[in-house]
Amino acid sequence: MRSLKYDVVIVGAGPAGIFTALELLKNKNLKVLIIEKGKDIRKRECPNLKISKCAKCIPCNIISGWGGAGAFSDGKLNLSKEIGGFLSEYIDPKTLSDFIEYVDQIYLSFGAPEVLYAPDEATLKKITAEAAKNGLLFIPSKIRHIGTEKCKEVLTNLQNYLEKKVDLLFETEVEEILVSKNKVKGVKLKDGRQILASFVVIAPGRSGNEWVQKECKRLKLSTSINPVDIGVRVEVPAAVMEDLTSKIYEPKFIYFSQTFDDKVRTFCVNPYGEVVTENIDGIWTVNGHSYATQKTENTNFAILCSTYFTEPFKEPVLYGKNIAKLANFLGNGVLVQRLGDIKRGRRSNEKRIARNLVQPTLKTATPGDLSFVLPYRYLVNILEMLDALDRVIPGVGSPYTLLYGVEVKFYSLRIKLTSNLETEVKNLFAAGDGAGITRGLIQASVSGVIVAREILRRFS
Repeated sequence: MRSLKYDVVIVGAGPAGIFTALELLKNKNLKVLIIEKGKDIRKRECPNLKISKCAKCIPCNIISGWGGAGAFSDGKLNLSKEIGGFLSEYIDPKTLSDFIEYVDQIYLSFGAPEVLYAPDEATLKKITAEAAKNGLLFIPSKIRHIGTEKCKEVLTNLQNYLEKKVDLLFETEVEEILVSKNKVKGVKLKDGRQILASFVVIAPGRSGNEWVQKECKRLKLSTSINPVDIGVRVEVPAAVMEDLTSKIYEPKFIYFSQTFDDKVRTFCVNPYGEVVTENIDGIWTVNGHSYATQKTENTNFAILCSTYFTEPFKEPVLYGKNIAKLANFLGNGVLVQRLGDIKRGRRSNEKRIARNLVQPTLKTATPGDLSFVLPYRYLVNILEMLDALDRVIPGVGSPYTLLYGVEVKFYSLRIKLTSNLETEVKNLFAAGDGAGITRGLIQASVSGVIVAREILRRFS
């Protein structure tokens, strides 16, 4: 770090922060600093991937560091304005589509593969009709799959490019945003240093949602609550979903439960992938990856229940963490249960898992009973959707299907923003999943571009 005064300080080096910095380079005179609590991409390694045991790194190397939580994801770029966030509420559909095309081309220029999963109209029509007959809404999307190992390569290319043009400060946490007379002045680090800036961009990703919430309360920024997304990761033989994933790669379905009329959705399908853990402030949750070259015999995906809470409750992140803590308490980490066992009202044990037709790719998961963890409402929603999916994708509802729990997405707080993603504090902007406006790589990247272009406009 060469200076304690910058034109722009970006908090977070996930896709939102990275694309903010990339776009700001259009003005070569700007002094830009990115502050990231995790490590640079060359030092980000998860011991769990080598020793099959969580080393409880603080912060978690899977979700923190250059590239954010997407660095160890399978790098799916959903090129649809209907998927991955709420930016359509801030800009018009045509502009959003143009932004998506723009950031997709940037990913390609830094090494993303040319292959695009874009099924033909006849295939889409057939799947949509079959889904509709069984109470499911199918969401079509074009997808560019980078792959977990290739994702790191793309992010390394981005870091190599940016570190020559902007300042990067790793393994450093921001304590507070500095504001005077309702105008941003910079940031204060946890070690007490103050860094002054004309503009500050909050882009800390999902892992920074709790910090964002704390700062919003301190600065009295208006916020609203997104739905809490809580559910399980489902693992089936890859052959069960091969006909679908070979054409679409990540099929997305939405279901409204008959019992509670709650919205339930599939998320993050990983063909021939593996189930992995994430550690957020000492809490283990579950996720999934798939690689461009390595393959397992299984496919996994999440089923998430989206629930809006009513006043006076305003702590959805804390609620999600407490459910995850309960699973950790019962299983010393992530729980796994056979679908047949949960329907029979019995826990899975090591013996049943050992002879199960679907073998878990997450070897550290503890056989147990998810009904002791998930609220009744969520469990009913999940089982209903699995039954509906089984009619469209036979085999998904097999008694040998594995359910891991819990999966929680911490992006429930949404900051009140203008169409340019500026907060109620002048020159303080927010972007990405941590601000509650995006839920994926593409829209997070787009949000960074939107913010950067407004900052460039003000400087010009």
